[in-house]
Amino acid sequence: MIIYFVRHGDPDYANDSLTELGHKQAAAAAQRLADSGITEIYASSCGRALLTAEYTATQRGLSVTPLDFMREIRWGSVSGEPILENGHPWFAAIALAAQGKKINNPNWQEDEPFSKSYIIEEAERVVTGFDAWLSQLGYSREGDYYRVTGTDTAKTIALFSHGGSSSVVLSHLLNIPLPQVCGMFHPEVTGITAMTL
Repeated sequence: MIIYFVRHGDPDYANDSLTELGHKQAAAAAQRLADSGITEIYASSCGRALLTAEYTATQRGLSVTPLDFMREIRWGSVSGEPILENGHPWFAAIALAAQGKKINNPNWQEDEPFSKSYIIEEAERVVTGFDAWLSQLGYSREGDYYRVTGTDTAKTIALFSHGGSSSVVLSHLLNIPLPQVCGMFHPEVTGITAMTL
């Protein structure tokens, strides 16, 4: 199975929608995916992801299935005490790397500021939901890898979501610590990442 991970277009966060530029980007992403062979489309249940997905769905004559677990992640201090970059996973990873600290600890949840941020429970929410969803699609997580358990896995799907939730999923799929993913990769708006399972 091929999964195209697509970040939403330029956001209007206040209205959980897209800006005029975001709509143009979503249309361009649909055009880019026109020959991809996508047969199923999924999206975070946030408006900006659903709106971005609709362009590809309309072009392909498909519907969009919303996935609550792919909603954007939150971060910030659990206790309200100040933490590095308020626990923002990208800014914190960059700040730690600039200080010469490693961002590739497989037990990153034990490192500050992540250990004091909502990011841990948010990442767990996304990973738990993602693995349950993949299980329905015929892939069961066993340790660090997936076993093919389904019979209809030779398909191509698209998953429209956010920089945060998709980074959590990519970290999980590739077995790379989340801070390292945040420090090395940053999905741009309507950025497309293809993964083959």
